[in-house]
Amino acid sequence: MNFQPVLDAIEAEIRPLLGAEGQVASYIPALARVPAQQFGIALRTCEGQEAAAGDADTPFSIQSISKLFTLTLAMRRLGDALWERIGREPSGNPFNSLVQLENEQGKPRNPFINAGAIAVADRLVSLGHAQADLIALMSNLCGEAVAYDEEVAASEAVTGFRNVALANFMKSFGKIDNDVREVLSLYFHQCAIRMCCRQLARAAGFLCRDGAHPIDGEAEVTSERHARRINSLMLTCGTYDAAGDVAFSIGLPCKSGVGGGIVAVVPDKLTLCVWSPALDGNGNSLLGLKALELFTARTGLSIF
Repeated sequence: MNFQPVLDAIEAEIRPLLGAEGQVASYIPALARVPAQQFGIALRTCEGQEAAAGDADTPFSIQSISKLFTLTLAMRRLGDALWERIGREPSGNPFNSLVQLENEQGKPRNPFINAGAIAVADRLVSLGHAQADLIALMSNLCGEAVAYDEEVAASEAVTGFRNVALANFMKSFGKIDNDVREVLSLYFHQCAIRMCCRQLARAAGFLCRDGAHPIDGEAEVTSERHARRINSLMLTCGTYDAAGDVAFSIGLPCKSGVGGGIVAVVPDKLTLCVWSPALDGNGNSLLGLKALELFTARTGLSIF
């Protein structure tokens, strides 16, 4: 299938809607300055075909999309031991909820809410060289050098009071092993990775290829078993407390971030990334979700 005309048509339909609804993530000062009137979309098939439209080559802060890749590292190195302190259930609550964490005695509901991602970061810190290993993985997966945006990481650290509270709360329950400041440094930096839609569509490609490297198909990023499980968590937990609606309307495993990006996976077919900075009330890109709906409607691709 030639996907370029599909992406061009979606971009043409989305472009007039830019700026009409939604708000950028104003609680992170570095993100509050990002112009809302931008939209990019890109995909990469299992066979290596690429297509892109709009602002697909404009770098943005990937934010919670990074949780896909820290989870991949942690599952690869720790296996099932990772789940001793982290659940696998949808939260049904905002991604930075303290109430749920208290009710469940410091065990995060899943690895894609903030508390769960901080717990994953703690495990990676215990293994050593976490920041270097993560940025090396991201660069390797997309075939280009990527980097942390130190301004965004600093902005996250200065304003991330809720995340500091979550980390210390888990520490009080004995669910965090390392120094909270070191764990949060990794967490704030992973959220501050800068990539574009084209790079993210490539980087996530192992999730549609049963764990095989998206560019070097001979190498294994993770096992087929782990790739399936990551996709299942994306479907049930990847778009904050809107995961049910996204599964209903789009029908693909997705992982969003408050930088406005969303990665979606069509197993055995392709990976797709959309980006538009204006968010809905759940913290998902408003027009990014609309673009994914258009994509699945026009291509008929769905896991259902």
